[in-house]
Amino acid sequence: MIFNEFKNAFQRTNHAHVQLIIINVAIFLFVGVIFVFSRIAGFDALVEVVYDQFTIPPQFSEFLTRPWTLFTYSFAHSLTDIFHILFNMLALYWFGRLFIEYLGSDKLVALYVLGGMAGAIFYLVMFNTIPYFIEASNFNGMVGASAAVFAIMVAVATLLPDYTFYLLFLGPVKIKYIVFVYIVISFIGSVGPNAGGNLAHLGGALMGFVYMKQLQAGVNWGGWITAVIDWVKDLFQPRPKVKVSYRKEEAAFAQKKNVKVTSEKGKISQEEIDAILDKISDGGYESLTKDEKEKLFNASKK
Repeated sequence: MIFNEFKNAFQRTNHAHVQLIIINVAIFLFVGVIFVFSRIAGFDALVEVVYDQFTIPPQFSEFLTRPWTLFTYSFAHSLTDIFHILFNMLALYWFGRLFIEYLGSDKLVALYVLGGMAGAIFYLVMFNTIPYFIEASNFNGMVGASAAVFAIMVAVATLLPDYTFYLLFLGPVKIKYIVFVYIVISFIGSVGPNAGGNLAHLGGALMGFVYMKQLQAGVNWGGWITAVIDWVKDLFQPRPKVKVSYRKEEAAFAQKKNVKVTSEKGKISQEEIDAILDKISDGGYESLTKDEKEKLFNASKK
């Protein structure tokens, strides 16, 4: 039943915020299970190897040994601090839902990826160029969706600065003030014990602002991410063994003929013919049912 619910969540349109939450929680549980069993078995090295695949190191030389962490780190969270993933997912749900309402799921996923990458790049640059941070770079690395979530929060606040959230104990608060407080806290925390995470927050926040401004100017920085995701999806789409090519121009020409056909039950509407032609254009002649082929054949005789 749980699997079916997850499957349905990925089949719904404009549901990317929930899909991203499911992915983050699934990875958290996966790593958590390995952590528990490796501890019980006395084989801590196993969880370290797995966790390293999601941990982006501060030193650039070490980062080059696992460059994929530029992307994967933003889908993993601390195993010892449940509030790390909890607060990130709550913010992703609230702001993500609002983002999708105005801009759709594709752009949300693209900004999540861009925000995570921007946070990681800013983190790497600071820890490899600024002496203060170079001296403090003797830690294992960073995980968390915070940079990606900050990008979404700032993007929404840039688009809808006066939109109001109703907060517990505080009442109505405009989201521009909520986001501003988060940025100030991260800025101050950039010289604290979680300097890496807070620097990533700032990098993600900058990406969210620039992304939205560019989008308002008609430039979609995340278009390439959407194209890559669509290409991957197409690889897993079932394809007919034999496909008859039928160009959209030919379909449009046939539609202009205003063909009218009749069946045993009466007249067939132009809308039905248009739908059949569109189906051929998308899936080929073999994708039609027997009844649809018969309708098309009768129409061609008129």
